[in-house]
Amino acid sequence: MKFNKYLRLIIILLLAMTVVGCQQFEKTVEDEDDIETTEAYIDDEPVEGGQVVLPLTTFNTLNPLMTENSSYYFFSKLVFEGLFEFDNDLNVKNQLAESYNIKDDGRTIEIRLKDNVFWHDGEKLKPEDIAFTINTIKYANTNSTYKEMLAKAMGLTSASDLRRILEVAIIDESNISITFDRAFSNNLEVLTFPIIPKHVFVTTKGGNDDFIKALELNDYTPIGTGAYRFESYEKMKQITLKANDNYRDGKPYIDEILGRVLDSEEDILTAFETGQINIATTIGVDWDKYGGNSRIRAVEFVSPNYEFLGFNFSKEVFSGENGQRLRRAIAYGINRQSIIEKLYLGHGTQIDVPVHPDSWLLSEKANTYGYNLELAKKELNNIGWKDTNDDGILEDENGEAISFNLLTNTYNPMRLRTAELIQEDLIEIGININISTGKNLDKEATKEDIEQQWIEVNELLSTGDYDIALLGWQLSAIPDLSFAFHSSQIPYNTNFIKYSSENMDQLLEAAFLSGSRENKINAYDDLQAYIVNELPYISLFYKNKALLMDTKIVGDIDPAFFNPYRGIEKCYIPKDLQ
Repeated sequence: MKFNKYLRLIIILLLAMTVVGCQQFEKTVEDEDDIETTEAYIDDEPVEGGQVVLPLTTFNTLNPLMTENSSYYFFSKLVFEGLFEFDNDLNVKNQLAESYNIKDDGRTIEIRLKDNVFWHDGEKLKPEDIAFTINTIKYANTNSTYKEMLAKAMGLTSASDLRRILEVAIIDESNISITFDRAFSNNLEVLTFPIIPKHVFVTTKGGNDDFIKALELNDYTPIGTGAYRFESYEKMKQITLKANDNYRDGKPYIDEILGRVLDSEEDILTAFETGQINIATTIGVDWDKYGGNSRIRAVEFVSPNYEFLGFNFSKEVFSGENGQRLRRAIAYGINRQSIIEKLYLGHGTQIDVPVHPDSWLLSEKANTYGYNLELAKKELNNIGWKDTNDDGILEDENGEAISFNLLTNTYNPMRLRTAELIQEDLIEIGININISTGKNLDKEATKEDIEQQWIEVNELLSTGDYDIALLGWQLSAIPDLSFAFHSSQIPYNTNFIKYSSENMDQLLEAAFLSGSRENKINAYDDLQAYIVNELPYISLFYKNKALLMDTKIVGDIDPAFFNPYRGIEKCYIPKDLQ
């Protein structure tokens, strides 16, 4: 199964989706007594000054259009801004845009820019900057991060097609129009990429030379419009940002943001626990252990990591009316909340659809199924399966015991344990589950062993040699479920369950092509109703994460999976703690 291109996209930008198979061992603090403690201090009056140290992992460029590093992608949001950004419910809100008007059934977006936006070098933001950024992305190599993201979001088969379907025109000194080749429901969501200043990259030759300069990886000096301006960079060590005195929403209180480069997520957590950095994102689920530490506060948020059961629809048992009854029985028969409590310590969000629980598109039907053994058994009884030999396992009309292979990756201990709990639940309704994997691994498994097992799991998915798969997607902030359920995606193996339904295809296309925001929410409501009824996946839950912060940082920081540092520009550090 060819998931590599998706892995690259999503790991980088969280703007596309990927199957998640990475190693996810839960971490614990070996010696919590070593954590330095500081009494929380709250000053009602914000004051300027102080420094906050944020984590980075090794990255190869400061260029926001070319980065392939998620830690720098989040960090760069302090420097660069887009026309739009995502809000709390994953809808879009204006950032550099003052207002917009959707025309031609969603094909054209007319945008008026804010009048009080200046680049960090003092130049005013102009429509030419927007046009230059879009044309630079279009000029970039087909495998460049944002070009590939835009192409995927727009449903193109090739990133090169972007050149002919995304046009930008400058109307006057404050207004631009952006035109797509068709109505497109994510016409605002895709305009969240960082805008760069044209005047910085203009060369004497002009034309493509300007684009080439704007796409350089090395010797790049970040100049944005954000709350913080770039000050200096010590390669492979740290980046220093300073508060933007001229930021349109007011100068941030915290004077300096330092990005410190560390080797891994584990090193980041250790650096946070020992006070070397001030903010970190959790790796595991045991952050409640910090509850007694006055130096640390945790702010929980829902991650994009979605766990599900996918059925192999090439097998007759999952097809037709009885197949639907079986899927409903399994949905009722799994105690998902118990899994969340036992394994994730309550840090998960149960849901019945692959739509983010915070999304403005979430339907009222998105929480339909609850743990109900009576309804589960009723569905199985309607199929005609009975326990004819009183061994606790149902038999079909031919007397064959009902038993399925559940494929998952055992090197992910949380997922393996989830599979075991599902196995225990389903035996209660007379269904036997055999947990299957690729290569069996033990605690001494090497990185190569883990990679080999993931390859073998993907091969089993690709060849259809499984019954049910327990896997996860890291879903994009830009919604589109076509990759998972549209019949056209079966050859590409993102629809690896080989689900094919004319009704589903039509609903997915309606959701993709809805040009207006009102039509979009209606289309997603219809789509979710169909998913809940059909159950091509049984949705388990979204995993939650937490942002760990030093309590010296005071204010309403509001982390989200697409921007963990959201709101830091409004936070401050009391004088006594600077």
